[in-house]
Amino acid sequence: MKKANLKKLGKNIKYARKANNLSQEELAEMLKLSRNYIGMIERAEVNAPVATLFDIAKALKVNVKSFFDFD
Repeated sequence: MKKANLKKLGKNIKYARKANNLSQEELAEMLKLSRNYIGMIERAEVNAPVATLFDIAKALKVNVKSFFDFD
């Protein structure tokens, strides 16, 4: 995925996380991931596996498609 799209993806995940009033640490604990890894996804420093994106979406109670709304 292009870096610009990774940045948009990360921004959308961060928006959904904040809409759920969760910190990176709280989301990470829910998913059994590190807070650092959640931050890296949000900052577009890693290209997270699709399975992880689905897990994040489920934890945030959103459709994974919302992460890919790049308009």
